Amino acid sequence: MINFEETSSEFLELASEVRLKILSELMQKPSRVTILAKKFNVTAQEVHRNFDRMSTMGLIQKQKNNFYAITTFGKAMYAQIPSISFLSSNKEFFKSHSFENMSPKFLRRIGELNNCEQISGVSKTLEVWKKIYQDANEYIFNVLSETPLDLIELMIKRVKLGAKYKHIISENASIPKGRKKLLEKSGFYPLLESGKIERRMLKSVQISVILNENSAAVMFPDLSGTPDLRSMFYSDDEEFRNWCLDYFKHCWNISDSFREFKLKE
Repeated sequence: MINFEETSSEFLELASEVRLKILSELMQKPSRVTILAKKFNVTAQEVHRNFDRMSTMGLIQKQKNNFYAITTFGKAMYAQIPSISFLSSNKEFFKSHSFENMSPKFLRRIGELNNCEQISGVSKTLEVWKKIYQDANEYIFNVLSETPLDLIELMIKRVKLGAKYKHIISENASIPKGRKKLLEKSGFYPLLESGKIERRMLKSVQISVILNENSAAVMFPDLSGTPDLRSMFYSDDEEFRNWCLDYFKHCWNISDSFREFKLKE
């Protein structure tokens, strides 16, 4: 059971730009009042007052020679800030989008997506999508509700050059006309038989991820649960990519074998 009274007091202690900056600095190394006052361009008295308050709450502790260091509790509290930052920075976006069917463990890690760029618009989204494919040397992994026809040949080109391709698609995916003919013509099936391409299927896909060994993108559904491929969050940040990679692995583990007959053009 959550102790809301005690938890609210912790939020109150963090409700200060100066205190958040202090935690950030002390995450790097211990520091003194005068050093941080100069860095933040505030008075030493203000920093000292916040040091006292944070010490009382157990976020930091005084060491020798008037240095202060962050505590284990302070480090754990600081680790929660990226989640709040990501949600706060994108609260307008999430007024019209959701975390539909996302496992709670990924929602708890949502702060790992903090260092990213929001891409909006069909053409810009497709451009980034292509970039992830083009830059792949080791692998391309994705979880998708649909696959644009003009990306199939690009994917096959990267696989022929050595990249591994793993693909999860929704049973009710939007399949463009001419897909089967293009797959046959481009040499898709021999690559599938050789194991260089692997594919699986989920009953439904709301959250999509696309990634290679260096960068990743995630697309969230609208409030009805319908996948929105017109907007994505993209980054080459390692934590961001690891979140997407772990989400892909989770989907792969719960997915079923691929059944072509379920897809209709």
